[in-house]
Amino acid sequence: MLFLSFSLLLSKIIHTLAAKSKPMKTTRTHKSCYHLVMVASLILSCWTWNPTKAQERLEWGDQGNGTYINPVLNADYSDPDAIRVDGKYYMVASDFHFIGMQVLESEDLVNWQIISQVYDRFDYPGWNENKHYGGGSWAPSIRYHDGRFFVFFCTYEEGLFMSSAEDPHGPWSPLHCVKEIPKWEDPCPFWDDDGQAYLGRSRHRAGPIIIHKMSADGKQLLDEGVTVYTGPVAEGTKFLKKDGYYYLIIPEGGVGQGWQTVLRSRNIYGPYEKKVVLEQGSTHINGPHQGALVDTPEGNWWFFHFQETHPRGRVVHLQPARWHDGWPLMGVDIDGNGIGEPVYVWAKDHHHATTPSHSPTLIAQLSDDFSNKDSFWVGDHQRQLGLQWQWNHNPHDEAWSLSERKGWLTLHALRAEFLATSHNMLTQKTVGYESVATTRIDCSGMQEGTHAGLLCSGNLFMGIGIAKMNGKLQLYIEDNGKREMQRMISQKMIELQVTIDSERNTHQFAYSTDGKKFTPIGKVFALRMGSWKGSRVGLYCYNTLHDGGKAQFDNFTYHVVR
Repeated sequence: MLFLSFSLLLSKIIHTLAAKSKPMKTTRTHKSCYHLVMVASLILSCWTWNPTKAQERLEWGDQGNGTYINPVLNADYSDPDAIRVDGKYYMVASDFHFIGMQVLESEDLVNWQIISQVYDRFDYPGWNENKHYGGGSWAPSIRYHDGRFFVFFCTYEEGLFMSSAEDPHGPWSPLHCVKEIPKWEDPCPFWDDDGQAYLGRSRHRAGPIIIHKMSADGKQLLDEGVTVYTGPVAEGTKFLKKDGYYYLIIPEGGVGQGWQTVLRSRNIYGPYEKKVVLEQGSTHINGPHQGALVDTPEGNWWFFHFQETHPRGRVVHLQPARWHDGWPLMGVDIDGNGIGEPVYVWAKDHHHATTPSHSPTLIAQLSDDFSNKDSFWVGDHQRQLGLQWQWNHNPHDEAWSLSERKGWLTLHALRAEFLATSHNMLTQKTVGYESVATTRIDCSGMQEGTHAGLLCSGNLFMGIGIAKMNGKLQLYIEDNGKREMQRMISQKMIELQVTIDSERNTHQFAYSTDGKKFTPIGKVFALRMGSWKGSRVGLYCYNTLHDGGKAQFDNFTYHVVR
C-alpha cells in the first residue's frame, strides 16, 4: 500500500511538472523543474527493484513499476504511425521488401503485440524473383473512419496503395492501387468534418508536401494535388484537426539527423505556420522524428517517433506531449529554447502507471515451435505461421509447409545462386540490445546442391548452414554470397545459433551436434542497416543446381538477453 501511494504521488509529480514545462528562456527554475522530473522518474523506476526479478526486466520498454525506458519497441519498426480507437492503440510501420506489413495493438502505449498483417504478396513483376530490395511499403499511415480501419502506403516503383478492414485483426481487403505512379511516398488520408476526404503525401527525395482531394472510400484521387509546404527533407505527413486548426505533423532534416516539425493553418491548403517541436538537443537520441501524435481517452497526449540505430534499424520511442498556445509540445524542453528533447525514462500514462501491464508483449511472439493451432489473418487469407515472421519478397507457397510434418517447418529448396536471391527466406526483426537465436534442423531430406540454415542479414547476407555436396553433408558459412565450407558432418540433425550484440555490433555463429555444447564457427561480423531495413534473423533453404531437396526446422528459439 505504501508503494502504491508513493508511485501515485511520483506519477502525479512527473505529469504535473511536464505540463508546466512551457517554452521559456533558460532559467534555473526551468532546469530545476526538468531535473526534478528526471529524478522523480528514476526514483519510481528504482523503487520496486527486486534482485530476484532483475533478470525479468529489460533495459528498455515497460519496467513493471509504472515507468518505461525508451525505446519502447527496441526493433526496426521504421516510420511508425499509430492511432487510438476507443481504449486501444494500433500501429503500422514500413516493411519495404518484407511481406506484408504487421499491425500492432496495445492497451497502454508501451506493450505491443502483432495482431495481423495487411497483405501477403505484391502481384507485380520482380517480386517473385527478389528484385525489389528497398522497394515495397514505404512509411504507411493507419486511420479509422466510418467503422473501418484504413492503411495507405506507397511503393517506390508501383504506386499508391490502400487496404481496409472492419477489424484490425483482419481480414484486410486486397490491396487496391489508388494510383499507379512511381516515387511517391508517405501518404496519409484525412476525412474532414463535412465528409470531404483528402490525402497528403510527398515524393521521392522527400518533399514537398502535397494535398489531394480524395473519394470518401479512399479508392480514388480527385485532383492533381496542391503543394502546401516546401522544407528541408519534408516528408511523413500526418494530419490532425483540433480546435479549428489543421495540423500537418511532419519530419524534416533527414533520417539520422532530423527533427519534428508541426504546421498549422485554419485552411487545409494553408498558408501554414511552422514550429519545430522536437530535436536531439543535448541527448544521444539522434533524429527524433517521423511518427504519430495520439491522445488517450482521458485527454493525455503522447508522441511516437523513430531513432536510427545500426544495426537494429529504426527503433520506436515514446514521448510525453502536451498542448500550449495551440501547439503540441513533445518531450522535455531541457535548454529552454522552446523545442522539446527526448526523454530516456518516464512514467507510463497514469491509467497504467502504477500496476505492471499484463498485456501480451512483442517478446512473447518471437520464438516458434511450429505447432501453432491458431490461425492469423494475412491480408484476406488465414495462415498458422506466426505473425512475427515475414517473407523476403513474395513467398512461393507451394514450397513451404507446416502440415507436411506436424510440429516442423518444411522449406523445399528452389534454385538460387546464393542467399540474397533465395526464395522463401523467412525472417523476423532482431529485438533488444543482446539476443540469441537458435534452430534445430533435420537435413535428411536434402538433395545434391541443397543449402539450408540460419541467417542474419542487414547490409550483408550472412548464414550458417548445411550443404549437400558430392553426396555428403557439410557445415558451411555464407558471407554475402561467398560460401566457405567448414567441416564434414555425419549427423542428420544439427542445431545452429547466432549470438547478437547490437550495441557492440558483433554477431557470432555457432553449431551443436548434441543440443548442449555450442561451438563458435566463422568470424565475428558486423552489420549495418541495408535497403532501409535493420538487422534480421531467419531461416532459409535453396539449391544451387536445381529445384529439389528440403530442410525441416523443428523449432526457432529467440531469447532476448537485454
